[in-house]
Amino acid sequence: MYDISTRRSALDLVAQGHSLNYVSKQTGISRATIRAWRSRIEPLRSASPCPRCRHDPGVPEDTAAYAYLLGLYLGDGCISAHPRGVGHFLRIACADAWPGLMELCRNAIKAVRPESGVYDLQRQGYVSVTSYDRHWPCLFPQHGPGKKHERAIVLEPWQEAVIGTHPWEFIRGLVHSDGCRTVNWTEKVIGGERKRYEYPRYFFTNTSTDIVDLFTGALDRVGVEWRSARRARGARNISVAKRNSVALMDQHIGPKY
Repeated sequence: MYDISTRRSALDLVAQGHSLNYVSKQTGISRATIRAWRSRIEPLRSASPCPRCRHDPGVPEDTAAYAYLLGLYLGDGCISAHPRGVGHFLRIACADAWPGLMELCRNAIKAVRPESGVYDLQRQGYVSVTSYDRHWPCLFPQHGPGKKHERAIVLEPWQEAVIGTHPWEFIRGLVHSDGCRTVNWTEKVIGGERKRYEYPRYFFTNTSTDIVDLFTGALDRVGVEWRSARRARGARNISVAKRNSVALMDQHIGPKY
């Protein structure tokens, strides 16, 4: 934990026109930390106890937000250890095209860990919504070395209970990360006149068979019909095209924005 004077000294160097890389080398403080101080210089209050680390382990207080964040994490998220600390970074990649998704992601992180800071790291074509907390691996035990599709992804019983209570939030998180709503069209000749017909559908694509199975299992739970579409570069593609099922998805999910 850096004291307020150290934080101000680092920001003074930035204010003098020095780059974050220069200030980081001079102070030994990571660029990500200095960047976060530009948004909030005051130290965060002590984090609330991790619900999983209690004598009697529990679940996050806002289980709906957790179900949504779990979907985002399994789709486009990762957890990495701080190189010089005891905590971990949770990062969710959100494309620049979806500012509304970024806001939903920030809100979900704040709801799950209210005491942890949330900030954006701009990358080429996307924003990495980031939060630092020592307990992210406790809350997302699917974290591990290597890529998610190269290791088993299995929910713990307490996570299954949360998803059972909030299946739509979980589906929404997965669709918002690795899915989309599209509008297909076709033309038919009726009475000698060519007419164009449009119909919406949802797609979800992921390389991890386990994650795809979690998605389709949640769809089964809420009564959405789906089918497997063709694989693309080793990924499994799930399509929702039946009118009633699309209507259900529109009611609870809708397009990203």
